Amino acid sequence: MASKKEKEILNKIKIVLTQHFDSPELAFNFFDKNADGELDKNEIKDLLKKAKVGGFIRSIVAKKLIEKFDDSENETIAWTEFKDAVKDIV
Repeated sequence: MASKKEKEILNKIKIVLTQHFDSPELAFNFFDKNADGELDKNEIKDLLKKAKVGGFIRSIVAKKLIEKFDDSENETIAWTEFKDAVKDIV
């Protein structure tokens, strides 16, 4: 079960994905700055910054998101992993 803080962060991400982008894929491509098909920790931190997640915890949250959703264990989130991660919040 997600904690209150986790739910709050996921809600902030949902707001960014639904209010600023027409689809999760467009959001993914926007934050995938180097266009390698994966979001690294810095790109995830950019997403969290856009979601107004405080700078103090942004690195921690990015690390936790990678740990939770990085099925390939390469310390990035690929499009398929991202799609699975956001399917329940958008």
